[in-house]
Amino acid sequence: MDRLTSERRSWLMSRIGSKNTKPELVVRRLVFSMGYRYRLHGKNLPGTPDLVFPGRRKAVFVNGCFWHGHAGCRYGRLPKSRIAFWEAKIDRNRQRDSSNIAELQAAGWRVLTVWECELNEIEILMRRLNEFLQSE
Repeated sequence: MDRLTSERRSWLMSRIGSKNTKPELVVRRLVFSMGYRYRLHGKNLPGTPDLVFPGRRKAVFVNGCFWHGHAGCRYGRLPKSRIAFWEAKIDRNRQRDSSNIAELQAAGWRVLTVWECELNEIEILMRRLNEFLQSE
């Protein structure tokens, strides 16, 4: 049972932005500290990737586990109310994500998705980002 009214919950959820989120800022600082330079929110690319490395033709998406339905993650669980609504919404997000990644790959881009829960292990994430950005 939600402690907030549906109007208040709706208002709170509408305040959640899609750019400059806390997980995205953490990844941006990490990548910058590793010496890589990037462009933000590539508007000309499918899905508007969070970090774009044009010279390397690489893109990084920083996904929230809840909003993008991270399978097997404790943050990716569905709420207990309005289950049908949330299942449909998160399924649409997953389909859109996979479609955008497929379009980018078809255009010759390499894509990496960083999940919010991966920020708990910064050393592992740093290695993963470095391997992705160094690979051909």
